[in-house]
Amino acid sequence: MSFQGRSHLFNDRNVDHYRRSLTDGVERVATRIARTERPFSGVTPDRLAPEIAGIDLERPLSDPAAALDELESVYLRDAVYFHHPRYLAHLNCPVVIPALLGEAVLTAVNSSLDTWDQSAGGTLIERRLIDWTAGRIGLGEDADGVFTSGGSQSNFQALLLAREEAFARAAAAAAYAGDTLSKHDFLPRLRILASEAGHFSVQKSAKMLGLGTDAVIAVETDQDRRMRPAALARELERCRTEDLVVMAVVATAGTTDFGSIDPLPRIADLCSWAGAWFHVDAAYGCGLLASPTRRHLLDGIERADSVTVDFHKSFFQPVSSSAVLVRDGSVLRHATYYADYLNPARMAEQRIPNQVDKSIQTTRRFDALKLWLTLRIMGADAIGSLFDEVVDRAAQAYDLLADDPRFEVVTKSQLSTVVFRYLPPAGPERELADDANLHAREAIAASGDAVVAGTKVDGRHYLKFTLLNPETSLDDIAHVLELLAEHAGRFVDEKSDPELRRKAG
Repeated sequence: MSFQGRSHLFNDRNVDHYRRSLTDGVERVATRIARTERPFSGVTPDRLAPEIAGIDLERPLSDPAAALDELESVYLRDAVYFHHPRYLAHLNCPVVIPALLGEAVLTAVNSSLDTWDQSAGGTLIERRLIDWTAGRIGLGEDADGVFTSGGSQSNFQALLLAREEAFARAAAAAAYAGDTLSKHDFLPRLRILASEAGHFSVQKSAKMLGLGTDAVIAVETDQDRRMRPAALARELERCRTEDLVVMAVVATAGTTDFGSIDPLPRIADLCSWAGAWFHVDAAYGCGLLASPTRRHLLDGIERADSVTVDFHKSFFQPVSSSAVLVRDGSVLRHATYYADYLNPARMAEQRIPNQVDKSIQTTRRFDALKLWLTLRIMGADAIGSLFDEVVDRAAQAYDLLADDPRFEVVTKSQLSTVVFRYLPPAGPERELADDANLHAREAIAASGDAVVAGTKVDGRHYLKFTLLNPETSLDDIAHVLELLAEHAGRFVDEKSDPELRRKAG
């Protein structure tokens, strides 16, 4: 059995096995992609779960070909394929081939980006990409950051740093006055101000940071779902008068639902006036950093204290590839812990670059390599142009919906989302609008013809397109709208109450 196990280890004696196995796997995926006609099979959990549960993991198949055959039926056949032009649901992007090359390299070498003696060149490549991103943002020479698993982790780390900085300032002020301040007494006073259209990870982060349930204050948005500076000013003043400490203001550059970008310069002014940490969640909108035509939409982001970017959204990278960046690299010390076996303090004194000194993770993938190869092969302008294409397509989709009396569209996105709903004809059937839209979304997913998202706006159910595929055409969008209208209209016809129709005359 030991020999059988050794035969699967990747080393200098098994490179031919490695080549054959990966070639076979790549061929399976390539064949599946080439033959995929729909973004989803429509499979339900009840149908697929028993098939997977019935596999005996104590009895290996031994043969890689047999394992790939099995994988076809339990995964590849029913996977949701984001590359398909009629996948229009969540912030999942098709990926570029240079990034897939990077994925193959990084998994084989298997560097861990926590310490220099585990990664060497990988450490320097990641640091170079952090510097490049900070330069695109405009954070200045003292900026720093680290790659993370995603936007939620990046937001969490940014708010952790904001919390620690707020406490450090308050404790220093107390000491100057000859007093002491305990964190136990200080935490209940902390508040985070965030757009009511912002990401839920802000609330989750507040909970994990030990703050009260009322620590996150939702700031009112305007008709375009952008944070109102006047509303932010009122909340800042209210917190001041109630002796509450605003540890951070979270602005969003690309809300998940609406693709809206908060007025960053005006928010930065208010944060400067109030002495509050200014965080920008640009997980979605970071693609504008590479845009040849729309970079100005992020004006003001250069004044942030911290920024979240998700390369696996608008830079067309495979999951995961995210980062958190800070204007003042010294604040990353709040995530530092020295362990004698890993990164003793003497290493920092010797200027040995250990990335774990900045990260809340220890073992960490070399996800930066995917972006590195993308930039080295394609270049930033090519990535930005792809993102420009999907933003243009969303604007066209908005116009298409605005001109269609069957639908109601909410607001014109600054990025690539479109929120809308099917509206039954005026009259009693209008009361069926919520259920009709829910049904249409479920029906189109069950058919596998397309995948769309859903959300709530002012308590009502809406549908949502999130466009991240440059291959999605306006014809694709029009076709999906016809399918949605067909499903929703049929539902209304079947559910309409004849008595309501009679009452309506």
